[in-house]
Amino acid sequence: MSRKYLTTLAIAAILVALPSAGFAQEANVQSGQDSQNTQATSDAGQQAGRMVPATAVLATDIDSRKMPPGSAFQAKLQDKVRLEGGPELPAGTILSGRVVNDDTQAGGTAKLALQFTEAQLKNGQAVPIKATIFNVYNVTDDDAPTANSLQWNGVTLGVDQIDVVSGVDLHSRIAGPNSGVFVSTKKEDIKLSRSIGVDLAIAPSAGGTQQTAGSN
Repeated sequence: MSRKYLTTLAIAAILVALPSAGFAQEANVQSGQDSQNTQATSDAGQQAGRMVPATAVLATDIDSRKMPPGSAFQAKLQDKVRLEGGPELPAGTILSGRVVNDDTQAGGTAKLALQFTEAQLKNGQAVPIKATIFNVYNVTDDDAPTANSLQWNGVTLGVDQIDVVSGVDLHSRIAGPNSGVFVSTKKEDIKLSRSIGVDLAIAPSAGGTQQTAGSN
């Protein structure tokens, strides 16, 4: 058998093998992505298992144009909530949070990311919390602020709620770093008034109960 013939066979074998190698590499990449997605869903499910539903009403007017990242806001809990593995939060408990940066890919003219960080008890203690916003609505009756509430069902891991206020959408995920991201495609700023109600999935955050400055 000539050397030229052997060389031709070797080149042909390599050319046949190349598509298979490429397919195997693509399959490995896809398998890795599927594994990551499965793990992310599992992690979100575990976080959801520690959360309980809660309803609050904003106690602060929020304006994305006037409140840069780091700005504080508050909401008032409407009903008592027993945190899983944590203390009971009485009705009227203040939930504190801050405006934060967020790199969500949701496009828009304006974006506002909020993060609830702690519940402030009347005895001066602050309970670090993890909270996800699952519903936003206008409070129309001061005597029944939860009338439009659609409390979290304990299963849903995220929402994309359209037109929560005029021209503004809500995007939130249980496993996300923030409580929710509001996106506007029609305005250059986003305003949430203190008459806005929010339904939450809430749990204690790492760190446990802390005592605020000046408390006994």
